[in-house]
Amino acid sequence: MHGDATAPESDEAWGAYFGRLHASGAFKGGSSIGAGDTFRKPATPAPVSGQLTGFIKVEAADFAAARLWLEGNPVYEAGGTVEVRELPMDA
Repeated sequence: MHGDATAPESDEAWGAYFGRLHASGAFKGGSSIGAGDTFRKPATPAPVSGQLTGFIKVEAADFAAARLWLEGNPVYEAGGTVEVRELPMDA
């Protein structure tokens, strides 16, 4: 999730969203993302992205099913950007 919502996100919206994810059995983890640094051997690394503020991992049958979880996501509902990415099965 990017930190670019155009409206406030409420704690109640997050509670409802996580409640729905947990009830479905699709929730597989997540976290806010703090400060960091980048490293690259032997060249200069790309800069740390200041856009990403957190992630949520869900299990879905396919990419289209994963996109359905955008509905109710407080960042998305507040006008912010949410990336949907496929992860390897063992990630």
